[in-house]
Amino acid sequence: LNIMASETEYRSPLTSRYASKEMSYNFSDQKKFSTWRRLWLYLATAQKGLGLDITDEQLDEMRTNVDVIDFQRAASEEKRTRHDVMAHVHTFAACCPKAAAIIHLGATSCYVGDNTELIVLRDAFKILLPKLARCLDRLAKFADDYKSLPTLGYTHFQPAQLTTVGKRACLWLSDLLMDLRNLDRACNDLRFRGVKGTTGTQASFLNVFAGDHGKVEELDRLVTEMAGFSKSYIVTGQTYSRKVDFDVVCTLASLGASIHKICTDIRLLANQKEIEEPFESDQIGSSAMPYKRNPMRCERCCSLARHLMVIANDPLQTASVQWLERTLDDSANRRICLPEAFLTADIILNTLQNILEGLVVYPKVIEKHVNQELPFMASENIIVAMVTAGANRQECHEHIRVLSHAASDQVKQHGKENDLVDRIRSSSYFSPIHSKLECLLDPSSFTGRAAEQVLPHLCCYIW
Repeated sequence: LNIMASETEYRSPLTSRYASKEMSYNFSDQKKFSTWRRLWLYLATAQKGLGLDITDEQLDEMRTNVDVIDFQRAASEEKRTRHDVMAHVHTFAACCPKAAAIIHLGATSCYVGDNTELIVLRDAFKILLPKLARCLDRLAKFADDYKSLPTLGYTHFQPAQLTTVGKRACLWLSDLLMDLRNLDRACNDLRFRGVKGTTGTQASFLNVFAGDHGKVEELDRLVTEMAGFSKSYIVTGQTYSRKVDFDVVCTLASLGASIHKICTDIRLLANQKEIEEPFESDQIGSSAMPYKRNPMRCERCCSLARHLMVIANDPLQTASVQWLERTLDDSANRRICLPEAFLTADIILNTLQNILEGLVVYPKVIEKHVNQELPFMASENIIVAMVTAGANRQECHEHIRVLSHAASDQVKQHGKENDLVDRIRSSSYFSPIHSKLECLLDPSSFTGRAAEQVLPHLCCYIW
């Protein structure tokens, strides 16, 4: 049998099945280790600028080989040394023999490790933010299109006062706007670790520059600037605080909660046949039941969103057990939870955009459900109209109560339509308002300011 290795080894479905190419690349070995090499180049460039004996020829050699990585050699070196950073120092040095003596000068493993992770986290946010903005744009258009379509509101998943389809979409929009704010803040709050040495004291760099504090400070500033950051953390241990990771992942987990709620709402409405996610012409809903139109995209979002929400516990636990200046029991956990958090967020945003671009609304079904409940909801309006026509409020209330219970019995006990309006039309007691019933039962008169709230919301936050 001709079986490829990819079929005989476990592959994460996050990358093999769902995630975008750009997010997968962002957490790839090529991105990681080429960034290590760029950081070594930044360090050597800044050290040369501050007077160390480093030549342009050495820098050019490093620059030429930033992306030329012999992964097989690096793996062999790591197997020998049991140290990933030194394995790549040796691998980089092998293709940069002239620069070998100055690679990683004064640095510790976290110089490349932590700084690379901060770069990757920043770049990951920059991938997510436009995707979230596109979801907001699609949802805003949907809200505007259906701002005036009355629909049953639900509390406790029981019929309540009417709202509109567009107003409900604005509730989803509000949650995602909070997520946009949170992701933008978390991205902008990231700082560079910089050049801090083994325990964050910068002692090794102070030795490199013969006790010149000013040059060490300038080295930190220069490397931070080269890496594209405006600020670095002033104090660190060996690592940047692992609470930063929790802040980052918690923000993504909150996004996961928003998307889970939105997609759960759509699944509930799909059950009512009021709204459906896109369904392709050749799509199969069930292998056994050909008629099925399962909301599989929303179900995927909910499934992955749950994973995203629980990932936040990993960096929380890690931050709590970093003894003194650091321990290494963070490493293996972070290799898993940080990429998985961003990959999962990327997947559910891509899927949500697809859902929002193809949402199908069934106004007639919505109208039918409204009409089934509206007579009960209109009872107070009918009482007010009768009192205005000269009736006694308490007598009218009793007449409505008796007729409502009879109509409810028809619905619940016999599976028939709600006939309360017909009963009111047949009652001579309500003859003063018979001509007004159609107006009193207009669904748009029961939605309050739902439609009027949509445009101000969109204009304030989206447009």
